[in-house]
Amino acid sequence: MANDPVCGMQVDPVKAAAKRQYQGTTYYFCSPGCAAQFDRKPEQYVKAETQGKGSGTGH
Repeated sequence: MANDPVCGMQVDPVKAAAKRQYQGTTYYFCSPGCAAQFDRKPEQYVKAETQGKGSGTGH
């Protein structure tokens, strides 16, 4: 399982609604909406995830 960096939900990479490559890492998303948010400001979500926080918005 992977964590959606936008909402923090657990995502099965095989069933992910979307995925993105950013700085050599693949990120998986629960919905196209979360992927679109990531596309607008990926550095915000990558920074939060690497600090172990995620954005924590959930659904």
